[in-house]
Amino acid sequence: MKHSPAETDYDTLIIGAGPAGSAAAALLAAAGLRVLVLEREKFPRYHIGESLIPFTHHPLKRLGLVERMRQSANVKKYSVQFVSRSGKASLPFYFSTRYEPDVAQTWQVLRSEFDQMLLENARAKGATVLEETTVQDLLQEGGATHGLRAVAKTGQAFEFRAPMTLDCSGRDALAATRRNWRVRDPGLNKVAVWTYYQGAQRDAGLDAGATTVAYVPEKGWFWYIPQHRDQVSVGVVAEGKYLTRGGVKEPREIFHREVEQNPWIQEHLACGAPSGSYHLTSEYSYRSRFCAADGLLMAGDAFGFLDPVFSSGVMLALKSGVLAADAIQAAFRAGDFSAGQFAGYGAVMREGIENMRKLVYAFYDPNFSFRAITSQSPELVGDITDCLSGDVNKDFSRLFQAVAKYATVPEPLPYGQPFAGAPRQIQPA
Repeated sequence: MKHSPAETDYDTLIIGAGPAGSAAAALLAAAGLRVLVLEREKFPRYHIGESLIPFTHHPLKRLGLVERMRQSANVKKYSVQFVSRSGKASLPFYFSTRYEPDVAQTWQVLRSEFDQMLLENARAKGATVLEETTVQDLLQEGGATHGLRAVAKTGQAFEFRAPMTLDCSGRDALAATRRNWRVRDPGLNKVAVWTYYQGAQRDAGLDAGATTVAYVPEKGWFWYIPQHRDQVSVGVVAEGKYLTRGGVKEPREIFHREVEQNPWIQEHLACGAPSGSYHLTSEYSYRSRFCAADGLLMAGDAFGFLDPVFSSGVMLALKSGVLAADAIQAAFRAGDFSAGQFAGYGAVMREGIENMRKLVYAFYDPNFSFRAITSQSPELVGDITDCLSGDVNKDFSRLFQAVAKYATVPEPLPYGQPFAGAPRQIQPA
């Protein structure tokens, strides 16, 4: 059932129509709940983060979108490879050595198109969507969130009420920022500079759609992501002090200087031409101190963002959106929207993020290499492939015991549990 935007009372309000918000909206609306999605921008809109990893398949299947992806023009992705600073490429990690075909083949996407598909799916399942509408604040009563204030592009103001609000506001992280809950990861404050190329070189056969991670000095790295329309997304990530050495601060100059640091990147870009502006972003990795408060839950980048070296962002966002929808449905069945109701959700998301985070830390350690691990302990290739592929909610203790011989394995961040500072709020069913 579709609901009029003029309504002010809903079952769930969702801030943001990115992958997490649209996934949750689709599942909640399909379950018969009255869902309102508030999105600041007008879709389709540009967004970075274009490479899907294999375990994105599972939330896409829940959303009923796998067949639509198969019929799309998106470049098929079968593997990931790593390129040394000298320009020598590793053998690709083929996902088919570990998974069934449905999971082993994934895609490189244009986020403007991919996110539009997710939002259309939420609308088709009955969610009401207001684009170009900015959420200004959360409505609080008795320590619990009961709705929000928003303003449309026209200047018209709204108040919407619901027993549940799901914050999927992306890196703006509205709730975490307003409550001073946003905490940087102490070891992953990187800077990224990126652009797009037309006509750049692609490898042959199955490798034509591979994600390539190419090293530059001081554990910096390039991503190289082939897309449809003969476009390649390419960018460099490193410490800010490295990228801005010599006083260079202009993104275009930083990018082209770093291209010269890796022969593989230089060779693959030589036959192409830049086709867009140059982007820069910093303060990469962070987490919210809490995943939920009474009447409030956070998903996607609003809950936390992890360095993108292994392209985990879209998978974690979709996974969190699906899990959030399941947790919110359980809260409605229980008539309980208190923070503690979402402890299970928080535990699953923390475990998955922390497993991937440990591998990210190892990647940046100068003493670590995948080749060293797999040469010394070939039995761990499967665990490495699982973590890189997004199968992150499992016991990787054996892998990280081996990693600890080469790199520091970080302790889990003490963040992401439900907020316990407010009194328990029970709502009628």
